[in-house]
This record gives sequence, structure tokens and C-alpha cells, in this order.
Amino acid sequence: MANKAIRKFVKQQDGALTAFGLFFGLSSIVIGGLAIDVASAMMARTQLQAAADAAAHAALYIREWEDSATAKTAALAIAETNMPAARFGSLLTADDIQFGYWDRDAQAFQIDPDSKDAVFVDISRLAAKGNSVGTYFLRFAGFNSWDVRRGAVFETYIPKCFREGFVADGIIDIQTDNIYRSGFCLHSNTHMEMNSNNTFEDGTIVSMPDKRNVVLSSSGMETNDGLAAALRDNSYRMRLLDRIDDIIAGVLDSNSKYYQSYITSSTPIALNRNWKLDASKFTQGRIHTISCSSMSQQATIHELTSLKNVVIWTNCKFKFGANVKLQNVVIVNENTRDSSFNSASGLQLGKDDNCDTDGGVQLVTRGGIKFPQYLSMYGGQMIALGDISFASDANGIQGASVIAGGRIDGTTDMDMGFCGGAGMENNFEAVYFRLAS
Repeated sequence: MANKAIRKFVKQQDGALTAFGLFFGLSSIVIGGLAIDVASAMMARTQLQAAADAAAHAALYIREWEDSATAKTAALAIAETNMPAARFGSLLTADDIQFGYWDRDAQAFQIDPDSKDAVFVDISRLAAKGNSVGTYFLRFAGFNSWDVRRGAVFETYIPKCFREGFVADGIIDIQTDNIYRSGFCLHSNTHMEMNSNNTFEDGTIVSMPDKRNVVLSSSGMETNDGLAAALRDNSYRMRLLDRIDDIIAGVLDSNSKYYQSYITSSTPIALNRNWKLDASKFTQGRIHTISCSSMSQQATIHELTSLKNVVIWTNCKFKFGANVKLQNVVIVNENTRDSSFNSASGLQLGKDDNCDTDGGVQLVTRGGIKFPQYLSMYGGQMIALGDISFASDANGIQGASVIAGGRIDGTTDMDMGFCGGAGMENNFEAVYFRLAS
């Protein structure tokens, strides 16, 4: 009987699923616990990355104008706002913030405490700091916390359109028979309008917030060769226009970054607007001021005058006579009229030197610019809070930068090229910021 009872017990399968259920339940708890702990670590990783990005951006933004200590303080404040130390512990110190250079080809950061070009932020939650990310279920397996570390590199850059090209906050309107060479850029924060028979070489950029808003003649794309491939969606904050006050003051201040290297004395020479303003009235290496008592009064640079290595401040309507040539010249204008800079035909901005360094010209005004036929730009820059317009036969084949707070109007037979930054070294710029890594 005993043997029979034992054999019966061995053959019984009652409760078999209970054992399997216990095993399956325990496995589910382990897997679910692991998922919760991993999700917690990933959430911490995402939080740290966002805080690192924000801190790096703040550091580089402030570093543009302030010393590194001030920039680091700003970054630490941003990190504290995003992830307070009272909750997350010490995530970031000044030593975790390094300025330097970002090598995009090598994807490597090079430390240079004096640099304003890039910043690296190393933010972390570590057991060594006492603020690692704790686990819930993995601690039963002896794994008590995660070390989580994230880094961010921000770098400065100058958008290609602001180095060489036309950039307008308003409409850019061009007419017919214009050529834009490879690398040249046309950007409007509103939209582009153009007629027919324009040529856009491969590598040309034509951008606006919505490229579908480009306004064309009835012939459309067919008579604007290369336009379809050049069109882009893009928008820019016009940061350089916010700097006009600083530029106008800075070219007179020997301690400013806008002060020109070819100026040998910061003491201005005052000129009378009623004089015959030819080369004999200007001294190389000096700053000159030409004042008017009202915005309607005008000063005129005499025809055929060539000026070199001078800075001019004025508040007059400022006219260039026929065939004036400028080389290493900055003219800043407080005048707000729509033709604060105007000219007869044949104005040349910059040295015709096949994109060589040096020789560039910068015109900056609170008003607008109106130039007629045969404007030539060789490393030339025009910046206006108002509108900029120029008539037929403009030539920017060796470096042209035209930036308007209003609109840009060009007519026919333009030929605009691209030097790749050469010869544009003295142009006024405002850096932009981007996440590099």
C-alpha cells in the first residue's frame, strides 16, 4: 500500500503551474525592475544633456563680450536653474567649463582659456560626488547606483550669407540678366522676388523662411537657370544690425574691437562739409569727422577721388562723386535718410586685387543706401538699417556683403561672385552659436 501511495503521488501534476508561476513572476519582477532602473538612468542622462547644452550656450554667449570667469558664472547659474543643487547635488563646477576650439574634421576639442570660439561643458552625477543616480531593484543584486556623465560643445560661426551675399530682413527684389556665382548667397527674412533670365551657378544659395513664397515672373523657373537647386528654407536673426550703435562708436575708440588697425591716431580731424572733399583733405591713418546741422544737409566726396586708410564719421547725407575709389576705408553714418549714402556712377568699394587680403571697405548707416549704375565691390561691405538699392551693372565678382534691415533692390546685369572670405577680413560681423557636439 505504501509503495502504491508513493507511485500515485509521484504521478500527480496538481500545483505544477504554481511553481512555474512563481518562477515567471520572479523573472518579471527582475526584468521590470531592470527596466525601471535603466529608464531612470536614461531620464537622468537626458536631464544632464539638456542642462549641459543650456550651460554651454550661456557660457559662449556671455564670453563674446565678457571674460571667461563671468561667462562661467553665467553657465553655472543656468545649470543651477535647470537642475538645482539642493535636489541633484553638485553637477558642475567652473573647472568643468573649458573654452577653446572645436575641430570639426577631427571631432575634437582643443582647450585654450583665451578663446571665444567654442566651449566644452562636462556635467555629471557620480558616486564620487555623492549624487549618482540611485537604483531601485538592481540594488538587490548589489548594484546601488549609476554614474551618468554628459558633455556639450557649443561653437561660434558666421553664416555663409553674412560673409558674402545679400541679406535683408525685408524683401530682396532683383530683375533680369543677373549672374550669381558658386558660393554666393541671397537671403531674405521675408521672401525673394525676381524677373527672368537670371543665372544661379551650382553652389549658389537662395533662401527665405518658406521657399515656396518666391515670387517669379510668368515664365517661372524656366528662365532662371539654377534657381530650383539654389532654393532653401531658412531664417536668421539680424544680429549685426543690433550692433550698429557699437560699430559707430567703436571705430572712434582705440579700445574697441571695431577700431581699425590702419588708424595711427584716435584724435579726429574735423572737416567742413562745404569744402571740396578730395584726397588732399584726408590724411592716411586718421579718423575724420564731417558734421551737419540737419539730416537734409549733404557732404560730397569729389569725383575721381581715391581714399585709402581712413575712417570717416558723419551725420550728413553722404554722396560720392563719379568714379570715386575707396581702399581700406570705413565710413559710419548717423544719418537716417533713405539715401544717407548715395553716389554718382562708378563707385568702387575695395581694392581690385583678385580676392587678396586687405583693401576692403565698410559702409555703415542708420539710414538707407541708394547707388546708381556701375557699382563695384572688391571686398566691400554695406550695412544699413534701412533699404539698399543699386541700379544696373553692379559688380561684386571679388567679394560683396550687403546687409539691410529693410529691403534690397537690384536691377539688371549684376555679376556677383564669391571669394570664400578672402579679402573680407575687416568686415563687421556678429557671431552665431550652434551645438557642435
